[in-house]
Amino acid sequence: MGAKFKLQTVWIYKIFYGAGILMLAIFGILVWNVTDNPFMRVLLLGFGIGFLGIGAVVIAVMRRQITGFTDSMSTCLDEMLDEKENIVFDEISETLLSKLQSKLRKLYEILQRHNQNSLEEKRAIQSLVSDISHQTKTPVANIKMYAGILQDREVDREKQKEFLHSITVQVNKLDFLIQAMIKMSRLETGIFEMRKKRASVYETLGMSLNSVFPKAEQKQIDISVDCPEDLFLCHDVKWTAEAISNILDNGVKYTPCGGKIAVFAERQEFYTRIRIRDTGKGIPEKNQACVFKRFYREKEVHEQEGVGIGLYLTREIITLQGGYVEVRSKPGEGAEFMIYLPN
Repeated sequence: MGAKFKLQTVWIYKIFYGAGILMLAIFGILVWNVTDNPFMRVLLLGFGIGFLGIGAVVIAVMRRQITGFTDSMSTCLDEMLDEKENIVFDEISETLLSKLQSKLRKLYEILQRHNQNSLEEKRAIQSLVSDISHQTKTPVANIKMYAGILQDREVDREKQKEFLHSITVQVNKLDFLIQAMIKMSRLETGIFEMRKKRASVYETLGMSLNSVFPKAEQKQIDISVDCPEDLFLCHDVKWTAEAISNILDNGVKYTPCGGKIAVFAERQEFYTRIRIRDTGKGIPEKNQACVFKRFYREKEVHEQEGVGIGLYLTREIITLQGGYVEVRSKPGEGAEFMIYLPN
């Protein structure tokens, strides 16, 4: 395209130069016929030649500027197409080229961001597929094993019940994993948007507590709540309750029988803070930054039920509402999770 443009430009210049020479010839004929004075003839012809020379200089300068402009634009576009980094854009001078390059820079940055987002989404999908295959492999293998035993061997009534119970446990684990995956996918892909509205924090806490009370009663864990009934906050009730439930569920899971869980809610200057403190085993400091990672589980708790998605979902839900989550803990002294939501 650049060569074609240059060829067209050369023809345009040839036409200009030809037209100039033709005009000079016509001007000379007119001068020759208008006056018989040799001095006037020379003067007028000199004026015509000078005017033509100035025109030729102007055209040459314009040609140089246009050629420089097209070369610069072509180089800039080639570098953008090659996805080179650190492309130099002339935005200092107040010229047409600098203005166009300024627009090109903005376009290039937008395309780079889109490209980076696409790469990150691709990595996230690859990671998710890898995590799903890893998490589902064990339950599926166990189900196949127990089903194979029941199908190929003669086992007594008690063993049948035992194997069927084991299959049910693995199916429930898969169901829990799939439901968690669906929630995680909806949040990560932006399919679901937070529907924030002014609502009672006290009632949101009540929704969260209802989902963990049965498990807490089984372990005789005492749960106390300190939250003003008139504390209102703009938040997504359903998803915030889900986020708090995940922390409470972790607390019940890792707190020994007869332990305690305390929930506090208070309005601060910029944020409303919800604290959840338990008397469980605690989290080593080196692992505290990892507990919010997807599918993360400490080696010491692999015998416990769970897949390591709950706290990850909690952080995602709170972050999407403009808040953040912190954790403080010492081994043997329990853990304290703090949710901050903007007022």
